[in-house]
Amino acid sequence: MKRDLPRRFWREVAVEPAGEGFRILLDGRPVKTPGKRELWLPTVALADAVAEEWRAQETHLDPATMPVTRIANSVLDAVTDRRGEVAEDAVKYAGTDLLCYRAEGPDRLVARQSEGWDPLLDWIEEAHGVRLLVAEGVMHVAQDGDALHALRARVDALDPWVLAALHVLTTLTGSFVLALAAIERRLTPDAAWELAHLDETWNAELWGRDAEAEARLAHRRREFDAATRFAGL
Repeated sequence: MKRDLPRRFWREVAVEPAGEGFRILLDGRPVKTPGKRELWLPTVALADAVAEEWRAQETHLDPATMPVTRIANSVLDAVTDRRGEVAEDAVKYAGTDLLCYRAEGPDRLVARQSEGWDPLLDWIEEAHGVRLLVAEGVMHVAQDGDALHALRARVDALDPWVLAALHVLTTLTGSFVLALAAIERRLTPDAAWELAHLDETWNAELWGRDAEAEARLAHRRREFDAATRFAGL
């Protein structure tokens, strides 16, 4: 609730060069992360996106409406110090990737999954030399260790800013493949989101939509869009 949030205490938001990047100033004072580090951004585009979120705050400061700022904070407070852990956590999703677990029926859903997901598995094999195994139902299928190592090498090549966005996208979609495809611009954000929610869309077509579930989905979509935007700034 608004009364539980800190009040807006600043009038002016500015972007200022700082070293090889940029920082955000509130009435001339640099913004700090929750970990008390200066909020430093590597590009002016990303700094402008963060500054716009601060300008958009009205009477109170609501972090829930500042997804780009939150990802930037996570880079500075967590990802830069624990890159290996974050990379490993992202790659773990490839071991149980959404795209690798298919419905046993009905035939129309099976066909829809195949049509939407198979091209992405073909792409990751062609682009990264990794073939992920596919199974029907929910029984776990162990992926080849060499395949997962190859994906880890790809993730290790990312800078911490893109890695943070990849981790958010992987968590939101349940698919490392979809997240990487979005990061590498193999898919548009709309296409990646649609493919990540293919099963939910199918169920909604059959049984209708629940207002509460739709509200949660809309919130997740905003987080997803912020992460895809973050990766490209």
